[in-house]
Amino acid sequence: MKEVDYIIVGNGLAGIAFCEQLRAANKTFIVFDNSSQQSSSVAAGLYNPVILKRFTKVWNAKAQLNLALPKYKLLEQLLNVKLDYQLPVYRRFTSVEEQNDWFTASDKPVLEDFLSTNLIKNTNPNINANFGFGEVLHSGRVNTSQLVKSYRTYLEEHDKFVVEEFQYNQLQIEQEFIQYKHIKANHIVFAEGFGVNHNPFFKQLPLNGTKGEMLTIEAPELQMEFIMKSSVFIVPLGNHLFWIGATYEREDKTHRITEHAKNELVDKLKQIITCDFKVVKQVAGIRPTTKDRRPLVGSHPEHNNVHILNGLGTRGVMISPYVAEQLFNYIEKGTLLDPEIDIKRLKK
Repeated sequence: MKEVDYIIVGNGLAGIAFCEQLRAANKTFIVFDNSSQQSSSVAAGLYNPVILKRFTKVWNAKAQLNLALPKYKLLEQLLNVKLDYQLPVYRRFTSVEEQNDWFTASDKPVLEDFLSTNLIKNTNPNINANFGFGEVLHSGRVNTSQLVKSYRTYLEEHDKFVVEEFQYNQLQIEQEFIQYKHIKANHIVFAEGFGVNHNPFFKQLPLNGTKGEMLTIEAPELQMEFIMKSSVFIVPLGNHLFWIGATYEREDKTHRITEHAKNELVDKLKQIITCDFKVVKQVAGIRPTTKDRRPLVGSHPEHNNVHILNGLGTRGVMISPYVAEQLFNYIEKGTLLDPEIDIKRLKK
């Protein structure tokens, strides 16, 4: 019988962030993951404190960024890989009206730390941006694919990772402990992303899931050193490669890539850039989204040693360290969860 403090189910952004809380507190743990959910691995990994469609602040943006960025620096040191790429996000304007809306938003106290008041003129002949750009401050990307891969390797090297589909019917829950096969633990945390819909303990929670398809293109002439937001995001990856995304599909819950999504992204891209490009990769993932756009964090109503960490949506890079700290302090210190993320809000 192996004994640990925690069992974690899921090695995406939520699971990794919670593992880091445990590691910092010298808690023992083991992670189960079968790679069935891949939204963390295929995402662009952007951290961007502004909703650029409406020029509004992301919920709790400053607190999330202040907590998240030092965490990724520590992960870079732990894993000996480059993860955090601090790049400005440029919002492409399509009219004078959009420029005016931007400057109006930048005067608001909640946004003045995040929106530059300088209009950036386009100097790239391969980009169609006659009305220029607005710059988002304190933005960038985390290489989530590298993070998930490297963290799994780290866990495997320390005998903390099991490649296995979690068998819920094998979980034995007692008042003082839980047992899964040959492992005994004080707590279990389900951080499965969209996979939670198969979880009998939390499947009643309203996690909708939104499919996104993304492209990687090769465009040697583009020479773009910033992240651009227009009808799609264009994210430089290095070596003339760019991440293009993403689509939003609410009905299809599979990881199959589609020609329809590819054509949609290519058509939008051709309206933004004028140089030649080649599609070299297409991927899909199911974002764990909720109706109120808030995470799902808390404990099972009948089992106080069974917990959930989910619903990070499209902003997992920013949100995951914040919600992981919230859940850890809730379990270990008895502090109250932020009511906006607590699953108890759904009963009201």
